[in-house]
Amino acid sequence: MLGTLTANADAASRAEATEAAMRCQRHRGPDDRGSWHDDDLVLGFNRLAFIDLEHSHQPLLWGPPEQPDRYALTFNGEIYNYLELREELAREHGAVFATEGDGEAISAAFHHWGADALHRLRGMFAFGIWDTVERTLFLARDPFGIKPLFLTTTAAGTAFSSEKKSLLELAPSLGVGLELDPRALQHYLVLQYVPEPETLHAEITRLESGCHAVVRPGHDPVVTRWFTPDFPVQRFVQGEEQRRYDEISEVLQDSVAKHMRADVTVGSFLSGGIDSTAIAALAKRHNPDLVTFTTGFERAGYSEVDVAAETAELLGVRHVVRTVGPAEFAAALPAIVWYLDDPVADPALVPLWFVAREARKHVKVVLSGEGADELFGGYTIYREPLSLARLTGLPAPLRRGLGRLSSVIPEGTRGKDLLRRGSLDLEQRYYGNARIFQDERLRSVLKGFEPAWGHTDVTASVYAQSVGWDPVTRMQHLDLFTWLRGDILVKADKMTMANSLELRVPFLDPEVFRVASRLPLEEKISADTTKHALRRALADIVPAHVLHRRKLGFPVPLRHWLAGEELGGWAREVISASQTDHLVDKTAVLAMLDEHRSGTLDHSRRIWTVLVLMLWHGIFVERRIHPEIAEPHYPVSI
Repeated sequence: MLGTLTANADAASRAEATEAAMRCQRHRGPDDRGSWHDDDLVLGFNRLAFIDLEHSHQPLLWGPPEQPDRYALTFNGEIYNYLELREELAREHGAVFATEGDGEAISAAFHHWGADALHRLRGMFAFGIWDTVERTLFLARDPFGIKPLFLTTTAAGTAFSSEKKSLLELAPSLGVGLELDPRALQHYLVLQYVPEPETLHAEITRLESGCHAVVRPGHDPVVTRWFTPDFPVQRFVQGEEQRRYDEISEVLQDSVAKHMRADVTVGSFLSGGIDSTAIAALAKRHNPDLVTFTTGFERAGYSEVDVAAETAELLGVRHVVRTVGPAEFAAALPAIVWYLDDPVADPALVPLWFVAREARKHVKVVLSGEGADELFGGYTIYREPLSLARLTGLPAPLRRGLGRLSSVIPEGTRGKDLLRRGSLDLEQRYYGNARIFQDERLRSVLKGFEPAWGHTDVTASVYAQSVGWDPVTRMQHLDLFTWLRGDILVKADKMTMANSLELRVPFLDPEVFRVASRLPLEEKISADTTKHALRRALADIVPAHVLHRRKLGFPVPLRHWLAGEELGGWAREVISASQTDHLVDKTAVLAMLDEHRSGTLDHSRRIWTVLVLMLWHGIFVERRIHPEIAEPHYPVSI
C-alpha cells in the first residue's frame, strides 16, 4: 500500500508519481492494482488476494447508508475475526456490506468505534483510512508489528507505505532528504537491525508496532500508542496446572483455526522445533492435504531437515525440502537486501527467502511459529538470570571489580564474557538475542565519528515500564519491542512477501498473548528447559521426538563458509568494492576477515553485519549494485 496526503490540496498532481512508486512493491500484490484520489489524498494498492477474490478490491470505499463512500481504505494484512466483526456490526449497528472480505469490517468498525476498534481486531495489519468528511487520515499497526508501515513528512505533505523503497522513489517530489542517520547506523552495528521507529534514512521513519497516527493536511502526524504489552503474572494454583495447560492448548487451537481462513490454499513452514511443529499439527486438522516446507544446507550439522521430515511423516503431510548451498546463498543476497529496505544482518533470512520461494510454487499462504519464544519463554538466553544469580547477588563493589577483571582478560578466553555480564545489571547487559559490535570493536570499525549512541537509547524507555517484574519477564517484554519487531518479523514479512507469499503467525494473536502473559516464571524456564507450560500444553499435539528437543534456532554455516573458500573470497570482494570508506574502516574489517579465516577468533557475525551494510549502501546510496528483481507472475489462486 502507498499513500500521499498533500499539504496544498494538489493530490491530483501527485497521482502519477504515486502510481510509478507502486511498482517498487509489485511483489507484495501481483493479483490486482488500484488507485484512488481526491483533492487531498492519493492512495495506491497492489493486492495479494486471499479472501473474497473477485471483490474487495483496494483502495476500498465504504460508508454508512447516509454517507456512502465516506471512508477510503488501503490495508495490508488479514483480520482473522472479520466474520464475527461483520456479524456484530450488522446486528448492533445495522452496517451494510457490499463485499465478503475483511476490509469493510475495518472501515465499519472505525466508523462506529473509532480508534477503539483496534482493540477488537484479531489479525496482522497496517492500514490507512481516510475520512472524506472530517478530512483526517488514520494510520495504524497491529500490536506486535507483523506488518510494516513507513512514514515521511515534509512541507509538501505526509506519505506512508508498506515499502520504504516506494518512499525513496517519491522523495524528489516530496522534498525528502536522503541523508543517512548516524544514530540508526550505530544501532544497526550493535543490534544487527535498525530498531523502530528509525530507518537508516534520517527523514523516513516507521510507525511503531501497537501505535496509530492521525494526520491532517498540512500538519505532522500525531502518534498514540494504543497497545502496551503487560504481563499480569498469576501463580498456578496447586492442582489446577492441567487446566491452565488446557487453556493454552485451546486458545492456540482457536488461533490456528482463524488463521486458516482463506479462499486459497494454506500451507505451513516446518522446522525441527516445537513451535512450527505445533502449528503444522493443528493446521492439519483443518486441511487434510496440508503441505509443509523446510530448508537446510549443504553441510552436515547445520540442518533440521531430517527431524522435519520425520515430523512430517508422523503428521501425515506432504513435505517439500529446499537445500541451499554457499554459492546461491551469496548470489541471492543483493536481491534479498533490496527487498529488506533496511539492512538486517540475520543470516537466517537467506534460507527463509529460498524456502518461501519454493513454497510459493505450491501455496499462497503459510503459517509459521514466530512469536512463541517471546510469549512463552523459549530463548536459551532467558535462563541467564538463573546462571548468573551467584554473581548478580554479590555486593555492587565486588561486581564492579569482576567487571574490571574481565576487561583485562584476553578476548576469546573462556569465562571472560561470563564475568563481564555477571558484573552488569540486567538493563546494561541484555538488549536482545544479537550483540554484534560492543564498544571497543565499534570504535575500531566506525570511521569519521566516535560512537555516540548505544543500546540503552533503544532499551531504557522499555525497561522503565517493567520495573519490579522478574528478570525473565522483563527480557520477554524488551524483546517484544526490540528483537521481535526489529529482526524476527521484518525478515518474516520481507522474505515471504518478496515471493508474493503471505506468512501468518498464530502465536502472535491477542488471545494467545493474553493467556501467555499470565504465566509465572517457573512455567516458562528452569535450569534445564524453556517454554515449560507450552511443552506441557502441546504434549498430545506435538510428536515426542520434538516435544523436548533442544532449541537450535536456525543454524546457518556462516562461520565455516566465511572461513573457507565458499564465501571468504566473495566477502573480500564485497569489502573492497564498497564505497563506504567514510563510514567504515575497511582495513579493520579486512583484518577481522583474515583473523577469522586463520581460525584465531570467530568474527563471522561481525563480518556478516558489515557485508550486509555494504551491499545495502551499494544498492540504495551508491546505486552501484542493481539486483535482478523478477516480475511476479503467480496465479491469483492456488
